[in-house]
Amino acid sequence: MEMLNAVFVAPFVDMFTYPAFFVEVLLGGLTAGVMYSLVALGFVLIFKASGVFNFAQGVLALFAALTLVGLMTGTIPFSQNSMSALALPIWLAVIATGGVMVGLAYAIERVVLRPLVNQEEIIMFMSTIGLAFVLEGVGDMMWGSDVKALDVGIPSGSFEVNGVLVQVFDLWAAGIAAVMVAFLAVFFQKTKIGRALRAVADDHQAALSVGIPLKTIWVAVWSVAGLVALVAGIMWGSKSGVQFSLSLIALKALPVLILGGFTSIPGAIIGGLIIGVGEKVAEVYWGPLVNGAIENWFAYVLALLFLMFRPQGLFGEKIIERI
Repeated sequence: MEMLNAVFVAPFVDMFTYPAFFVEVLLGGLTAGVMYSLVALGFVLIFKASGVFNFAQGVLALFAALTLVGLMTGTIPFSQNSMSALALPIWLAVIATGGVMVGLAYAIERVVLRPLVNQEEIIMFMSTIGLAFVLEGVGDMMWGSDVKALDVGIPSGSFEVNGVLVQVFDLWAAGIAAVMVAFLAVFFQKTKIGRALRAVADDHQAALSVGIPLKTIWVAVWSVAGLVALVAGIMWGSKSGVQFSLSLIALKALPVLILGGFTSIPGAIIGGLIIGVGEKVAEVYWGPLVNGAIENWFAYVLALLFLMFRPQGLFGEKIIERI
């Protein structure tokens, strides 16, 4: 009885006993969830257009962050030598990095995707795994493997509201994520390319039959995913530094997609928030009972439960196939 009380009752008592601390934990979880969602959005874009899980999305965020830091510091690619005369101002470095990501999207379509048109989805998936390793290796050779600080001018610090400590960076992260979601919603619903992307996602052959160029659409969607990766790389790099472990956020984005649904942009946001809040609350209030480390596996256990009872996710479409 005492064990059950310690596991199920005591944590909830602590939540209501120290409400300000509980709110701080929630805010920390929401921030982490927003960061996960930024990465998951790139996965959703690629999956909606091609039906392929892009394993390289995390590495795209890493490559974008490495390129941005290299341009801001004037680093010469493949030499790791910096020259202040080559350093670009922040705004110009962000624009140039965006151009690099669009160019990379074009190269991916020409070199990787175009030869694999009409191949099995597992082949496309394996190609993204290979692409991830290639981009990680190229990024290492171009910019070096040491941890790099990234400062794009996002305010830091904190302030207190009714005893709750609020991080300024967290508010900026939430605002940037909201702008990104609004942009993608308008892009998919109001633009010609966005409507073509939805048509391709529904049926490749039908889209081709009405004159929608599949190759052009793939370049467009990979370009948008690359720009989303740039935003995610900026946020993660500003928060914890640009390091090669950044590529592993793809693994944390997978449970987010399982919860929200692989084809839903709102689902990526909601799923990220659920994962972020859940793992923080579990780590703080239940972690001490099992010697910690709940945060490392909580998301995957929650995703497993969803796969058992709602495999299409909260906002995903249920697929019925005839046998």
